[in-house]
Amino acid sequence: MSTEWFGQWFNSPYYHILYQHRDEKEAQHFIDTLQAALLFQPGDRVMDLACGKGRHSIYLHSKGMEVWGLDLSEQNIAYAQRFASEGLHFVQHDMREVYQKETFQCIFNLFTSFGYFDDEADNLAAIKAMYQSLKPGGCALIDFLNPHVVINRLVPEEVKLLDGIEFHIQRSFENGFIRKRIWLEDQGTQHQFEERVRAISYEDFLHYFEQAGFTLSQVWGDYQLNAFQKESSERMIFLIKKSEQAPSR
Repeated sequence: MSTEWFGQWFNSPYYHILYQHRDEKEAQHFIDTLQAALLFQPGDRVMDLACGKGRHSIYLHSKGMEVWGLDLSEQNIAYAQRFASEGLHFVQHDMREVYQKETFQCIFNLFTSFGYFDDEADNLAAIKAMYQSLKPGGCALIDFLNPHVVINRLVPEEVKLLDGIEFHIQRSFENGFIRKRIWLEDQGTQHQFEERVRAISYEDFLHYFEQAGFTLSQVWGDYQLNAFQKESSERMIFLIKKSEQAPSR
């Protein structure tokens, strides 16, 4: 298992306690909204990249898609595999590496499951791996925070009480990363974790897409798919496409 911070935090049970508000209902609503706007159909082979415990994968499969949920966390995949069935697969995998070349019609990377790497070159490697995994004519959807808005609205300190555990949270913007430090005590044992997400700008993403070979099709600014506004949108939701005559990269 990775010794990078995300390999530790995402494998922790406390991660899921802190983010328990990200439930199946939320996931289903966003997938329904996307299906109304995108050209993915029952029978399509799709990838849920950084799938967590599989809430999006499970719902996509229920709508008729053949789904591969990929995640770095061993514990997440072990949990998700309880729901595996014909046409619904869960695999432990690092997004910087190609899983299967030219196999998928669509790739979903949802809820800021990107930008974790210390080396910026790894972000481009992940985008290139998506490109290589898509069939010609396929698309990828990357849902990322809007760093301009997040940094301007950063709450420096917060305490949350969840399931009897006090989460003490500090947030900062340091060296190009939006950083969250998390302290908690559970059954007499103290734990400390962190999250670091690179503040990847809109322009940075466009550069990644160009280098990988993608064409930008659409950018939305929220989960209702309103148009992206740099000064006010909470999200940057990119729809990118691989051409029908895509060259090898």
